[in-house]
Amino acid sequence: MTGSPTGASASAEKTGPLAGLKVIEMAGLGPVPLAALMLSEMGAEVLRIERADTGQPLLNLPEEYDLDRQGRSILKLDLKRPAGAELLLRLAARADLLVEGFRPGVMERLGLGPDVLFQRNPALIYGRLTGFGQDGPLSGRAGHDITYLAYAGLLHAIGRKDAPPVPPLNLVADQGGGAMMLIGGVLAALFQRSRTGKGQVVDASMIEGASMLAAPIHAYMAAGLWSDRRGENLLDSGAPFYDTYETADARHIAIGCLEPRFFAEFARLLPLAGHFVGGQYDKLLWPAMRAAIAGRVKEKTRDEWAELFAATDACVAPVLSLVEARNHPHNRARQSFVRSDGLERPAPTPRFSQGPQPLAAMPAAADRQPAGILTRFGLGQEEIEALAKAGALG
Repeated sequence: MTGSPTGASASAEKTGPLAGLKVIEMAGLGPVPLAALMLSEMGAEVLRIERADTGQPLLNLPEEYDLDRQGRSILKLDLKRPAGAELLLRLAARADLLVEGFRPGVMERLGLGPDVLFQRNPALIYGRLTGFGQDGPLSGRAGHDITYLAYAGLLHAIGRKDAPPVPPLNLVADQGGGAMMLIGGVLAALFQRSRTGKGQVVDASMIEGASMLAAPIHAYMAAGLWSDRRGENLLDSGAPFYDTYETADARHIAIGCLEPRFFAEFARLLPLAGHFVGGQYDKLLWPAMRAAIAGRVKEKTRDEWAELFAATDACVAPVLSLVEARNHPHNRARQSFVRSDGLERPAPTPRFSQGPQPLAAMPAAADRQPAGILTRFGLGQEEIEALAKAGALG
């Protein structure tokens, strides 16, 4: 499946709502690169700063699949050399936004903390993303998505009753609580800067971002509508009408008919005995309801059920694999996946009505050469040669 967005060089004139915005991305893994990719595909010019001694793409991905490096200019710097650190200060002086995902104190030890950068550029937005925040007992600890979810109480809530918690890939803390919260924070800071002219630090953490995603769950608990035990609630597989069921071909369908009118439509087509419809939210009926649904679902294949429910509001969907999702008719019609440089991937999102969004592509030669990059930031040829001789450039 291919889409309409075309790959664009980072050095080419870009379009989109963030066109003209200059972003410095301190290279790392996980949510910061995803945030930088999305900012690039919204039109920002992103300069990725990589360590001078890293010759291979992160995770050793083939270049055409490495979204951590696409859509950017890439400059390798030795920030431990005074000339390298000074160069980053000069670049930041002409940037709108810097984003980094190091442990607390790393940038300060390099002499590149926000206080130093603000002296060069008081309007800079300095976006920081960590696992646990800039302070607190756990702030210096390493972790991953599963770690932050465990401390946020969310991992405990994800999974079936009487079964171990289930890691939800790395989508909740890393990408949802991390990348999305970082993007939201820096865009809010940019809006405030448009009124005040002043930059600021945006301190985002994955444990707090993931917790914020679960704010409604905390509200349900406070109201006595949610149990702190997994697998017993409306949205965690506790309700038989919000769960997955195995079909005759050992695949699955997803059922999510929460509203009574949707559940009534589901019960009519399954079919399900009428007394379940009137007692949808009677938890005493749930075990028998679950057994009845499971028995009926096993009588047809996944795709037979998908066809039966396709034109209804019963909220029944086939559980597609990642490959199948790319080829679903709805996603084809929406061009929800695009192909670029041998990679089929989700299209840029969200969509904007004023003009097409460029699709991030592999960095062109001009986006990898220090001379071309630094010239765009106002450095002369003699300065660039001096930096190379000083060992500051990779």
